Amino acid sequence: MAFSAKTEYGLVSLLELAAIHPQGGVLQVAEIAARQGIPDRYLEQMLTSLRRGQILRSIRGPRGGYQLARPPAEIRIAEVVVCLEGEVASRGTAARQSAEFEVIGGLEGRLEQARQAILEGTSLQDLLDERDQRLQSQVMYFI
Repeated sequence: MAFSAKTEYGLVSLLELAAIHPQGGVLQVAEIAARQGIPDRYLEQMLTSLRRGQILRSIRGPRGGYQLARPPAEIRIAEVVVCLEGEVASRGTAARQSAEFEVIGGLEGRLEQARQAILEGTSLQDLLDERDQRLQSQVMYFI
């Protein structure tokens, strides 16, 4: 149920971009990669997928880079996960038709529904707010 590395990196990158969205900021792949320790080429592939999914827009030129296509509050985490990982495919259990496998399959289905509900109910802004809250509590801790 954990996120793939691709999705984690994508979400971290989106948080970087969400933090500068109010100012209309743009970040280049190299900047995000250096800040977060993500390989440049891998990050470029993820950001291209997010651009194709209309979550990001790219700006060309020497001061170009990427920025969010919409405000962070309008970007659902479920949308990002689908963009980076694709739709969740259900596993076939046709060969295993015992009551035990059916019960376990039902549990898996409920887990996936709960996961999907959480992802749909969480926006990029929610994650940004949580990140900012953690950063603020760290600063206050050291004062």
